[in-house]
This record gives sequence, structure tokens and C-alpha cells, in this order.
Amino acid sequence: MRWRFSTFEGLLLLLVIAGAGAVYAWVFYGKGALIGATYALFMCLPIIAFERRIIFRRLHRRIHAFSTPVFFVASLVIYFVLLDVGYAAAGLLMQTGGVMKDHWMDAMMPSKTVLVFALGVSGSLVFILRVRELLGRDVFLSLLTGRYRRPVEEERVFLFIDLAGSTAYAEKHGDLRMQEYLGRLFATIADPVMRYRGSIDDYIGDAAVITWPFDRATNNAACIHCVFDILEMIDADATRWQKEFGEVPRLRAALHGGTIVAAEIGLDRHKITYFGDTVNTTARLEGFCKTLGHQVLISTDLARKMRLPHYVRVEDLGEHAVRGRGQKLGVLSLRAGSAAPQLASTAAE
Repeated sequence: MRWRFSTFEGLLLLLVIAGAGAVYAWVFYGKGALIGATYALFMCLPIIAFERRIIFRRLHRRIHAFSTPVFFVASLVIYFVLLDVGYAAAGLLMQTGGVMKDHWMDAMMPSKTVLVFALGVSGSLVFILRVRELLGRDVFLSLLTGRYRRPVEEERVFLFIDLAGSTAYAEKHGDLRMQEYLGRLFATIADPVMRYRGSIDDYIGDAAVITWPFDRATNNAACIHCVFDILEMIDADATRWQKEFGEVPRLRAALHGGTIVAAEIGLDRHKITYFGDTVNTTARLEGFCKTLGHQVLISTDLARKMRLPHYVRVEDLGEHAVRGRGQKLGVLSLRAGSAAPQLASTAAE
């Protein structure tokens, strides 16, 4: 999975790197902020690009298969090579452009101090970005700002996605192979989730729990587009799935939204968790996929809050009793197809 950045985040990253280079030049030389910023960008950005798997993807995969000590040493070697190459490229560019008048050896060969400083800057950024990737962008920012240190009531949409037939697959192929299968599946799910600005809240066995703030999920039906993008990606790679794992993943998905309480919990390990009927109802709705024989379900209440995509066909499955919920839940089935009549939408009108 690659890190994704908004335009603001990308510009902020560039500004931090360039600023670090400018500060270094000012502290050690008292001048040359532009030169320092240029060197910093040329040295640090290749490392970020490597960690994002934009460059040298095979090498990235290979070193991640090593044991931790070997992985650490290999990463350092690659980082120093990228730093040296980036410094030489920046020096050559500025020498050619007449920005620098130093001897070419000084312009293209970094000192030990420069290497250590650049490694510290890029290493710190990589660490922060890895934590951001581990927690998810929204959770990372919320923990950083302390938004949920006190419980907060808010409107959210939840998507539960479950892998059908996982028990049979594990019995046939073993638990280790099952984990490889799930790992690949969850990696496939992650890209559309990020594209539609959702957040993967948790993995529960063979299921993923995805969430959005209510307005973000219903704006242009982002949550529905996300579901069908996931299904489309799996169908498009059906041959590869069949070849590598012996079957194509069959997913069940359920969407529901409403009021929840969000709070930061934990001592040694902090986590933002969501409480309330909305989460439980979404889980029950996902269970209806199996009993009602439909792949994608959405609550009628949520569907009425947005204008459904033109390619989605809707089937009304009526109201169903939900365990632990006093009122029955209106359930709709969604599937990709030709244009479908829209439900009356309070949010879209």
C-alpha cells in the first residue's frame, strides 16, 4: 500500500524538507538558504519516494522480506546511496545553472555532517509517515490533536466488508495461506478507501470496518462508489486471484449511518473507538447479506440521504427486525447495472 497525500499534505511535506535544508545552511554557513533547501529536497525526496514504492518497488519488497536486523542494515545502505546520489544531482544542477561557484568536488560530495543531518530529517519523516499509515490519516490526526480525549457525539457512516467462505478456505489451505490471502485482500481494499477519503477503523477476522464522517460519505455517494470500486478491482484481477490463491474473493458489504459516540481509549495503546446503535446495526445488516442472498446492502435511512450513482440498481427488500434494536430496519440491495430510479433524497434536494 502506498501513502496518499492531499495537496495540502504534499505541500507541507515539501515545505518541511526545504525548511530543514534552509535552516542547516543558515546555522552552519550563515547564508545559502536556497542552496540548502535544494540539497535537502534532492536528498530526502528520493527516500520518501522509495518508502512510498514509487521507485525501486522490487527492491522495496525484497528488503521487507528480510529479518529485522538485515532489513535495518539494508535500509541504511539504500538511504545513504540515495542521499549521495541526490546530493550529487543537486550539486551538478546548481553548478551547471551558475547558482554555486564551489569546486565540483565540494558541490557534489556531501560531508559526514550533511549526511547525518539529512538522514535524521528523512528518517524522522519516514517514521512519522509510517505511524500515520499504521493508524490511518484521520485517526493519526485525531490522536495528535487530542480531538477525542473526551467522548464526542457525531454522525458517521460505517461500511462492513466480509469475506465469504473464509472458513472453508482456511480448512483447505491452512491458516498461514489464509493470512496471506487476507493480507492481499485488505491491501486491495485500502486503495479505494483512501481514494474516497474513508478510514479503515479495524480488521475483525476476515472482515474490515470502514468509516467516514457523515457528510464526507454521502457527498457524491462516496461510500457507495468505494464499495463498487473494490468489487470492480477484484473482478478486474480475477485471473491473478485465481492463479495465486485458487479462487476469487467473494465479498459481502453493508452500509449504514447515524449518530455515534467517538472516544479515545487505552493506556499503553491508544485507539479511537466508536460506540452506539449505528455500529451494531451495520454489523447486523452485514449478516443479512447471507440470509437474504444479496452481496451489497444499505439501510433505507442512509440511502435516502444521498443521490445514488447512476450505475447502481436498487431493490427494496422491505423492513427487517434487527436483534437489539427496537425498530425494524428498512433494507435495500444494491448492484451494478444500468441506470436506476433514484430514491427520494433529503440531502440531495
